[in-house]
Amino acid sequence: MTAPHARTLDRDTVLCVSLAARPSNIGTRFHNYLYIELGLNYVYKAFAPADLAAAVQGIRGLPIRGAAVSMPYKESVIDLVDVMEASAAAIDSVNTIVNDDGVLRAYNTDYQAVADLLARASFDRGASVAVAGSGGMAKAVVAALRDTGFTDVTVVARNVETGRALADRYGFAHVTDLGDARPAVLVNATPVGMDGGPAEHDLPFAQDVVDRATGCLDVVAMPPTTPLVESMRTRGVEVISGDAVIAGQAAAQFALYTGVTPTPEQVREASEYSRARAV
Repeated sequence: MTAPHARTLDRDTVLCVSLAARPSNIGTRFHNYLYIELGLNYVYKAFAPADLAAAVQGIRGLPIRGAAVSMPYKESVIDLVDVMEASAAAIDSVNTIVNDDGVLRAYNTDYQAVADLLARASFDRGASVAVAGSGGMAKAVVAALRDTGFTDVTVVARNVETGRALADRYGFAHVTDLGDARPAVLVNATPVGMDGGPAEHDLPFAQDVVDRATGCLDVVAMPPTTPLVESMRTRGVEVISGDAVIAGQAAAQFALYTGVTPTPEQVREASEYSRARAV
């Protein structure tokens, strides 16, 4: 995918940012590609904040139009914003902040991206599902599973407090370990498999569990082919990978920041460009 032509920044250029513990270039390249493609005077920059509260206050004060929020800040920013919109309030998790004249509004586009992908997948709605994780992304995934018709869902989380709370909220089960269970659909909503992380070469579930599964959703987008995704695709199993999740949620963020909804073709092109050298 060829990059669109660059343009000159000026005093009227609108700034959007991302806040992440380990920023990548995926979102930066995705948004900037579309800004140039659509002729919008915006620019996007990724940051790893040393002080989250100060960073959010900077969004309000500079002013910055919007901010993507990644792990591990999806819950931490809740007390720092002014308005929790329905998509964020419903799951107590934020992945997008929009600055409307100094009023910081919080949204969650992860939920909609996952729900859209699940709706298009051919996973059996009656199949057993295991979700690894209980943080902000897991909240979006579990809510999307419930809302797209899945009923047999187990949250797998070592943190008993957060894991049980998430499962109870949607009437699902919680365990700290799968034991002898072999769910049909596996969902990774943790950083396991993330490039450069301490568990980049690991699986979020035991190998025997992975070998028995018939479907998979992995939210990790860097790389899009995680050890879990690779293991599943080797067996010809249906997979929803993290690059599809991040493209869907980023497109929704783009629309919130700019008021412009890119076409599916533009989203596809921006996603391909973002992953070409997303390091």
